[in-house]
Amino acid sequence: MSKSKISIRFFDDREVRAVWDEENAKWWFNVVDIVAMLNDQDDYTKASNYWRWLKRKLKSGNIQLVSATHRFKFVAVDGKKRLSDTFDSAGVIELAKNFPNTNAMRFLDWFLYSDNSIDGQSKKKAYTLFESNLINEFEVGTVNGLQQIHAYLFGGLYDFAGQIRQKNISKGGFQFAVSRFLGETLKQIEAMPETTFDEIVEKYVEMNIAHPFMEGNGRSTRIWLDLILKKWLKKCVDWSKIGKRDYMDTMMLSSTKSDVLKTLLKNALTSEINDREMFMKGIDNSYYYEENE
Repeated sequence: MSKSKISIRFFDDREVRAVWDEENAKWWFNVVDIVAMLNDQDDYTKASNYWRWLKRKLKSGNIQLVSATHRFKFVAVDGKKRLSDTFDSAGVIELAKNFPNTNAMRFLDWFLYSDNSIDGQSKKKAYTLFESNLINEFEVGTVNGLQQIHAYLFGGLYDFAGQIRQKNISKGGFQFAVSRFLGETLKQIEAMPETTFDEIVEKYVEMNIAHPFMEGNGRSTRIWLDLILKKWLKKCVDWSKIGKRDYMDTMMLSSTKSDVLKTLLKNALTSEINDREMFMKGIDNSYYYEENE
C-alpha cells in the first residue's frame, strides 16, 4: 500500500487530500476535507464534528455509504498524524448525493460533468488534473503511474478503474497482449528506456499494444505519454494539430511501422508544457479520438 499523501485542488479551489492505494489501484479522498469543501467551512474541527453528526444520521437512515469508508493517517491541525475516514470516487459521489445542502448538488454536477455518459464524466475529471497538483504527483513512465491516471479518470465510473485486465481483448481484428502474460509484458515495457524521443514513442507503442485496461486505454496512455515527454524532453504533444483519422491510422500501423507515428508526433511537439489552454485542447482531442464515427 502506498502511503504518500497528495494535496490536490478540487471544487471551488478547496483543498482535498488523497492517498493512492496501490494494492487496490484507486484513490481515497479525505472525507472531512470534502465535508469542509461542501460546507464552505475553513474550521477543520467544525468540519470534523459535522461529519461525525452526519455519519450518525446516515447510519440511522440505513444509508450504506458509511460502511464504504476506509481509514488512513493524515497530518492533523496539531501536527500529529491521525486516522481519518476516506472515500473512493464512488463514495465521494454517494456522499454528495446524500449531503444536506444545495452546494452538494452543484458539486455533484461539476464532478460528474453535464454529460451523464462515462466519457463525459471522465472528461471532466481529466480537466481537473491541470488545476490540481495531482498530475504532478503521478509516477512517470511506470505501470503504476498509468494505473494512477486510469484510476483517477474512471474511478466511480468503471468497477475496474486502475485494474490491470484479466481477460483477452481485441479491436478491429487486432489482438492486444494476452492477459495470461500481461503482467510480465508490462514489467518489460516499464523497463524500456525513455530518455530520447524515439525511445519514448517506442515505449508508448508497446504500451498501446499491451492495452492493460478493459476500457480507457487511449485516454490514459496519451496523458502518460505527455508526462514522459515533459520529464525528459520538456515537450508535450499539441494534440489539436493531429486529426482523428491521421492518429487512428498511424496507431494501427505503429506495431510494425512506428516511424510513421514518430513523424506525426514530432511535428506536433510543443514546449508549452505548462499552458492551461494547451492541456485542455489536448484533453478535448484525446477524448474526440475515442468517439464513434
